[in-house]
Amino acid sequence: MSEVPERGSPETIVIMNAFRESSILNAEPLVWRGPIPSEVEGVPARVPRTTRKSQRQHARLAAVSPTTRRRFLAQCGATAAAAWLRPTLAHADTAPSLHFPSEPRQRIAVASYPFREFIAGADHKSGNPTIELKDFAAHVIEKFNVNKIEPWTGHFPSRDAEYLRQFRASVEKAGAAIANVAVDGQHSPYSPDRSEREQAVAFSKQWVDAAITLASPSIRTNLPAAKNVKPDLERSADTLLRVVEHASAKNVVVTLENDNPLSEDPFFLVKVIEKVNSPWLRTLPDFGNTLAAKDSDYAYRGIDAMFGHAYCISHVKSSETNSKGITVHVDMAKTFGFMKQHGYKGYCSMEWDDAGDPYVGTAGLIQTTLRYLS
Repeated sequence: MSEVPERGSPETIVIMNAFRESSILNAEPLVWRGPIPSEVEGVPARVPRTTRKSQRQHARLAAVSPTTRRRFLAQCGATAAAAWLRPTLAHADTAPSLHFPSEPRQRIAVASYPFREFIAGADHKSGNPTIELKDFAAHVIEKFNVNKIEPWTGHFPSRDAEYLRQFRASVEKAGAAIANVAVDGQHSPYSPDRSEREQAVAFSKQWVDAAITLASPSIRTNLPAAKNVKPDLERSADTLLRVVEHASAKNVVVTLENDNPLSEDPFFLVKVIEKVNSPWLRTLPDFGNTLAAKDSDYAYRGIDAMFGHAYCISHVKSSETNSKGITVHVDMAKTFGFMKQHGYKGYCSMEWDDAGDPYVGTAGLIQTTLRYLS
């Protein structure tokens, strides 16, 4: 490889690297103030590949103080290290192309939802230690040796830009990354009331934009039930298409989880995704939610169908207690088998959602997941 040229002529070249959107928070643009590459023997003249949109947004000549070769290389190395923790997205005008890690532990994330009685907020239980959400990534690394998290929107004390930047900075300082943001809204995308559907679109779009600031490759949005109305395929698809159009333009994947047994039935979600027909709208298969609400045959057929449309995130559970107080146990071999059969390579987020200590439960889920992913 040709050596980076020493600083020379006054021409300024902005290095538009592929890590820009996922680089260290507030990192300054990497600028080489030196001869253009074609003037250096053995260095072909070329501009790093990027999209036209990214060029318009980020390509700019800057009059800045000269950058030394050593500092330039150091910045490149730091940016690459930060980007290594999270996958790289393809261009927005194609389909998402996340490159997931293959090492089993690197595929694991820990959801914040099971720790709601420990995280600062409305659900915090008096007497428990208090964890600030921005410190959750460091906490997960310390407790579980896992460097990816899935924060739930119910734990965010704010959605303003400054807080999101602080959160991202804390995550990156810990040497971690956000695998997905679990978004819960209150407005139904299939409500007969157009204004409610508009609010559902606006809410999801806001979290798509937040995902960009947080460097999260995806969000999970939800489908709250509409009062006195059965789930409507056409209205759901029309609403979500608008969200997906916004998300795809910003390189964020949108996922749907089999959670609410009425409005988020796995087979209904598959129909919605097929209706929208966009590679940017995928499923988030949850191991236990449907099993807690339906008979086992229906539930496992549902999770199988969900994995057929999964891409970047899934929720691992080993058991769940339903509203009737009945605890169901997940057939882990069968469910991980669906994952393997469908060639799923994305993240597995640990979401302990049963009685007992979430620390003990999460540790057990991690060990089980490592065994099936190995």
